[in-house]
Amino acid sequence: MSPDAPAPFRVGLLGHGTVGSAVDLLLPERADAIAHVTGLRPEVTGVLTTSRGDFEEILANADLIVEVMGGIHPAHEYVTRAIRAGKHVVTANKQLLAEHGEELWALAREHRVQLRFEAAVAGVVPIIRVLQESLTGQHIDRLHGIVNGTTNFILSQMAATGASYGEALKEAQELGYAESDPSDDVSGKDAAAKMAILARLAFDTPVHLSDVPYEGIEHLTTEDIEYARELGLSLRLIGTAERIGDELAVRVHPAFLYAGHPLSSVDGPFNAVTIESPAITEITLSGPGAGGPQTATAVIGDVISAMIPPAQTPPTQNQLGFVADVESSFYLHVEVADRPGVLAQIAQVLGLQGVSVKSVVQKGTGKGPLPHPARLVLVVHPVLESRFYGAVQLIASKDFVTATPRAIRVIDEEFAS
Repeated sequence: MSPDAPAPFRVGLLGHGTVGSAVDLLLPERADAIAHVTGLRPEVTGVLTTSRGDFEEILANADLIVEVMGGIHPAHEYVTRAIRAGKHVVTANKQLLAEHGEELWALAREHRVQLRFEAAVAGVVPIIRVLQESLTGQHIDRLHGIVNGTTNFILSQMAATGASYGEALKEAQELGYAESDPSDDVSGKDAAAKMAILARLAFDTPVHLSDVPYEGIEHLTTEDIEYARELGLSLRLIGTAERIGDELAVRVHPAFLYAGHPLSSVDGPFNAVTIESPAITEITLSGPGAGGPQTATAVIGDVISAMIPPAQTPPTQNQLGFVADVESSFYLHVEVADRPGVLAQIAQVLGLQGVSVKSVVQKGTGKGPLPHPARLVLVVHPVLESRFYGAVQLIASKDFVTATPRAIRVIDEEFAS
């Protein structure tokens, strides 16, 4: 090696699927540019898959370990071993961090190595770096996030083409946006793990996957989207983390957004996160949230950060409690017998529970035996979830209700453009 040549920086790669193979391809392509900036030339010195590679050998010959295997085991054991061996670690594993992040960040601080994880949350969108560095001194009130590209693609297709949930899911699988087993994505579990990580950074308090209630998109219908369009709403799977007094609420669920909300226009497999703070009002970051080259770009960015180490992920200082019953607006879809007084009775039940109606769409179907069934679609003003669901239970018990009512949350915030 020439005296002037940059010293090698050895990278061990755990996993060689969509993301791992993209890292293996892109890192050599960008090695010269990275060497020019850092004075070190990164090179992949070993790859571990289920059929090749030896972890002990890869660990011994690496300055940094990239973990893109996914899952908890054996990723947890490998990352722990790497940190204890004094190696920097870059991971895209949101489930691992949502379950064991506090333990691993503490271990990294103890052994004075970097544990970087930008690719674990929103692909190439640099939300982790913004929360850890740019906004680390700010008081954050709320995060809203579209942090799962699979579900956002499905809902976008249902809205754009009228496809059913099943048809849109099949298309997502054919295009590579959804796995053959999409359950973690469509159930909301994947987004919940990501929101646990974001909430931990934004609110400086430990948050685990078990602290995040989540609801998926499997039950949503094209009818919901059609009625929502009449009401000026778009449907997304939204993760929310917010301060409520001295406590914290973190959750994932489908939600309708008015056109003025910055996340309402985020379509397809894109991710976006909105950050609200008194000092900045609101900022939104968006970009591709999935795909091999996109996620690999975030991984390589973390490799570079570890080559020029920034500040560690510090221990949390707060121990905020978690709020279960929060205020929200709601969309309510009720199938009823089309006879006089039905709407008045529903309004009475809602009123007795302190639920105020914002808008109503009522349509007769003209089908079935007399009296013909009708559909009532209401949007209500913000109310405690317990009060709203109490009212829904009472409505469901009425003899004129012909099917189980469906409710979807509505985020009624709008921001000036």
